[in-house]
Amino acid sequence: MLASQLLLHAAVLGLTILQALASNTFTAAVYEHAVILPDATDKPVSPKEALALMNKNMDVLEGAIKEAALQGAQIIVTPEDGIYGWRFTRETIYPYLEDIPDPAVNWIPCTDPTRFAPAPVQERLSCMARRNSIYVAANIGDKKLCNSSDPSCPSDGRYQYNTDVVFDPEGKLVARYHKYNLFMLETQYNNPKEPEAVTFETPFGKFGIITCFDILFHDPAVALVSKLQVDTVLFPTAWMNVLPFLTAVEFHSAWAMGMGVNLLAANAHYTNLSMTGSGIYAPDGARAYYYNMKTEDGHLLVAELDSQPRLSAASSPDIKWSSHALSVERLSLNDHDFRGLIFHDKFTFTEITKPEGNLSICQKDLCCHLSYKMAGKREDEIYVLGAFDGLHVVEGQYYLQICTLLKCKSTDRNTCGQPVETAQTKFEMFSLSGTFGTNYVFPEVLYSGVQLAPGEFEVLNDGRLISKARPTKPVITVTLFGRWYEKD
Repeated sequence: MLASQLLLHAAVLGLTILQALASNTFTAAVYEHAVILPDATDKPVSPKEALALMNKNMDVLEGAIKEAALQGAQIIVTPEDGIYGWRFTRETIYPYLEDIPDPAVNWIPCTDPTRFAPAPVQERLSCMARRNSIYVAANIGDKKLCNSSDPSCPSDGRYQYNTDVVFDPEGKLVARYHKYNLFMLETQYNNPKEPEAVTFETPFGKFGIITCFDILFHDPAVALVSKLQVDTVLFPTAWMNVLPFLTAVEFHSAWAMGMGVNLLAANAHYTNLSMTGSGIYAPDGARAYYYNMKTEDGHLLVAELDSQPRLSAASSPDIKWSSHALSVERLSLNDHDFRGLIFHDKFTFTEITKPEGNLSICQKDLCCHLSYKMAGKREDEIYVLGAFDGLHVVEGQYYLQICTLLKCKSTDRNTCGQPVETAQTKFEMFSLSGTFGTNYVFPEVLYSGVQLAPGEFEVLNDGRLISKARPTKPVITVTLFGRWYEKD
């Protein structure tokens, strides 16, 4: 019986590899997981209790992995914090951590679980991948002992890392990534001393991996794409949505488009912290996405992607982001210009008072230009054109240049920039551009109900974000989100 099972596994694995080699596409899956959280405690639980909680979450993840494989997925990404949650101090997270070796050791935990220190989580993840002949990416915690000879060694004698692991269809550990850009609440973890640019090869392309907050910074996110030329980025995340520019589906799809790569984003689902929004994104838009703030359900997404998106017809040549905007005459301030806050950043706005026209607004070196036509100017909604050129300093320090067409929360201009999820105004057309000082600009279009607009807009080589046809839904925002990494 065992021999026949091994032969069946080998046959399925061989068929999967041959199919991948014969195709320019692959099937990807992401799972948005409603994480089962530990009880809040100031004292560490026992390793047995910690494993019991992790097994509850892995039971759910295993079901999603099986279903993804049945639907033909060759790789699946699960969320950051998806196995044990986030209610921890440095001390209370310790029972949940395992010592994760460098993938160079050539290890299959499923078949050789005792080779290193006890690692039941790695063993189970490895077996999930092996039994279902699928690549599995998951987020767990790594612990590494250190001593006084290391001047950076923490006082408790260990490093603790927020860590992504990837197991191949045989169950072999093929990638380990320590999150470099920790969010301000992640005091239970250490930063690695240097950013790790982690890649691995598959029969259907070259992959890289980053975690959550990493995506807002140059290293390692941009380095994976620009220097190491990955085709697809795996992205476990626990993303707390921040309207109007940083909802998960909106920004992650924009990043994939701006960087010209596939992005497999798996978010945790926890509406009390505004966590939702997962997707399978290609450079030409979302292939599948999920956003749900109403229920606490998990959700599996499966979609097909190009193995090498830079070679596809949808791949765009280099965009000169400021080309069009520099040719537009800079207008002087007018009576409709005013200041407002978006996520603590001081924007300069100008109100859109006519159903169609051309507008400009400037802040520092950034001038934003908009051509538009509304389907009808409503009296109960107002829109603004906004510009921000400066350093964002709230949950991290990063330099932004943003041009945005934005719906205000109400007809009171003081609400412009506050979160809003619904709108009634449709646009016949829009064209947005800006005098950006950076080449890293991410195009966003968000419709009413926090819905994306795949296939309904494009970016021209001269830097204009334009509607390809009449937009089908009311607009919340049309945005060019620029990151000037050198000024961080």
